[in-house]
Amino acid sequence: MYVCSCFGVTEQQVKEHAAAGACTPRQIASASKAGTDCGGCVRTIQAMLGRGACPRRELLERKAPATAPADGLPEAA
Repeated sequence: MYVCSCFGVTEQQVKEHAAAGACTPRQIASASKAGTDCGGCVRTIQAMLGRGACPRRELLERKAPATAPADGLPEAA
């Protein structure tokens, strides 16, 4: 099924880009142009990607130094 009819991008292609590390609609757009014309598919792409389901984000959080909080903000005293 097509997600982006402007550029003929399918659901499968979005899933493949996400599996390759594209975690946001902007990254999907960079990889496939989906969402860069009329923008009608951006919400569908957001729904497909979900919240917090980015494998790279999880890796970055695991590699964060033990002394610094994961969000990068100073801890409250």
